[in-house]
Amino acid sequence: MLHTRCETALHIRSDHWLARVRRVGSPNFDARPAWASISLIVIHNISLPAGQFGTGYIERLFCNSLDVLAHPSFSDLAGLRVSSHVLINRRGRITQFVPFDQRAWHAGVSTYQGMRGCNSCAVGIELEGTDTRAYTSAQYRTLSRLCRALLEHYPGLSNERIVGHQEIAPDRKTDPGPAFDWQRLLGSLL
Repeated sequence: MLHTRCETALHIRSDHWLARVRRVGSPNFDARPAWASISLIVIHNISLPAGQFGTGYIERLFCNSLDVLAHPSFSDLAGLRVSSHVLINRRGRITQFVPFDQRAWHAGVSTYQGMRGCNSCAVGIELEGTDTRAYTSAQYRTLSRLCRALLEHYPGLSNERIVGHQEIAPDRKTDPGPAFDWQRLLGSLL
């Protein structure tokens, strides 16, 4: 059965949470500065452990409850306080951790078009994945729906202001990586 855009549209509520998606509040956020408006979407990828999906460890990381002894690769994550506004898992399901009007801690040291500290103006979207493994069709469908909802709700956003983490922190980050199909995403937003 084909779905129309209306049937699959996501809705951002007045409290800046998505309607009808899973919500898990992260403590890792703060208020956006008074001067900042939402004007950038940053796409990331994450998997914990690297290359493993559906483990639940990402949610624990964003909620400061990750047992760093659960896997040898987690030792570098001890004491790390990070979050993202949303995570899209391999099945295309969204979990929202931070309301969009607040500053999630996803970009770190970053610069975009002269703006430093991109977290102040950005919405962070994590895709469960790796730089080199193809993302799922379900993830692209959900990401497209989410980007459309964000573009409609926040006037400072545009297709030209959807970037990868590697674009704002090129010396540190490579995600979402070469496996991410930018043409597929941007074409779906036309």
